[in-house]
Amino acid sequence: MVSAAASQLLQQLKAELEAIPANRYWVACSGGIDSHVLLHAMAALRPQLSATVNAVHVNHGLNPAAGEWAAHVISLCDSLSIPCHLFNVDARPRRGESPEAAARDARYHHFSQLIEEGDVLLTAHHQEDQAETLLLQLLRGAGPHGLAAMPLVTPFSAGQLARPLLKTAQALINGYAQERSLHWIEDPSNQERGFERNYLRHDVVPLLKAHWPAFSKTVSRAAAHCAEAAGLLDELATEDLRRLSGGVGEQLPTAQISLDGLRQLTPERRRNVIRFWIKQCSLPIASTKIMDQVSTSLITARDDAAPLVRWSGGELRRYREHLYAMAPLEPFDSSQQFRWRWQEGALELPAAIGRVVAQAHVATNGDSGGEGLSRTQCEQQPLSVRFRQGGERCRLPGRTQHHQLKGLLQQAGVPPWQRDRIPLIYLGEQLAAVVGYFYCAPFQAKGGEARVTFALH
Repeated sequence: MVSAAASQLLQQLKAELEAIPANRYWVACSGGIDSHVLLHAMAALRPQLSATVNAVHVNHGLNPAAGEWAAHVISLCDSLSIPCHLFNVDARPRRGESPEAAARDARYHHFSQLIEEGDVLLTAHHQEDQAETLLLQLLRGAGPHGLAAMPLVTPFSAGQLARPLLKTAQALINGYAQERSLHWIEDPSNQERGFERNYLRHDVVPLLKAHWPAFSKTVSRAAAHCAEAAGLLDELATEDLRRLSGGVGEQLPTAQISLDGLRQLTPERRRNVIRFWIKQCSLPIASTKIMDQVSTSLITARDDAAPLVRWSGGELRRYREHLYAMAPLEPFDSSQQFRWRWQEGALELPAAIGRVVAQAHVATNGDSGGEGLSRTQCEQQPLSVRFRQGGERCRLPGRTQHHQLKGLLQQAGVPPWQRDRIPLIYLGEQLAAVVGYFYCAPFQAKGGEARVTFALH
């Protein structure tokens, strides 16, 4: 006979799962009470589900009993006839990194390797977790996106991540565990007040609940309202970003946006679209201080300035009335030279510049020549890849004079920080091509001649 708490939880869980179709559900199971209940409930609902149910456990190796916890989860899965995938990871924090963040990053990194298209990773976050998350974000000065706390469903790896217990009270989870006589792991780190969430959970939230018994429910509802507001802000930012990037259909994100267009927006709307743009470029979130620097250092700087705003993991630069968003440039020695047998495959360049790829083209009847170097010259002369040192010259096809490479790159609108990282193809000791931009006339393939083109990937 199914007891009251178990019946209610199963009913709520089934309703949430109906909105999260999947080929496979993967329950992230630590062995604690919340994930234990979720796994047990998924096993109970399995006959009513069209997807298979699997479990995944990450052994962080941070507690002496971590091996026993992993064995407990495997035993639990065996008793429920649920396949379990175990990851053993090194989750020790790097210098300056919090232990919580290091463990979380390691855990989700391995989860991402497991989730395929059509899969849904299920975590056991519940209503109290949601309320705690909102409080933490509030104390950190977060905006609507942060105060939205945890979404019910979000894209993850090749599939989705879902929190089907997010509207479920901790008391109902505890009741389920007691009624079904479950035995779970108690992680002693959950009692350590040095962790912000534990301090809130054990010392702050009980005081709030003593005065406002429905605290978790109402605060979670506030998070849902913030999520709606954040969604509307993202819709507005999407439209603004399309205009600022030239209205290129659905081709977002873009690496550059119009500075003049930004100036026409209100300060609030400007900050909204820049934050959204940074997120779309897969860069870390910029703080309020960084956003203030964008207004003072980038948008209002004089025309001939080359301002830079940098934060951990991201950069914003300005050039010719455009802002550029990018990951920080890696240190780079532009004096390096690489001899390259282009017929043998791509050349990997340092400092995340990319790979230079050569493609040979056979001449055809009626070929009037065109883009590319003479294949004969590429085969007869030693070919090397170098970078700009200053003073390089190239005569473009159709022109009678040589031009400074610096001037040609300026005319092409290449931002200054990119110019010294553009691969240059040399035949012997002469500049033959600027990869992605120019081929120099003395080496260009003529009509009826086989040619080689170069690209950077």
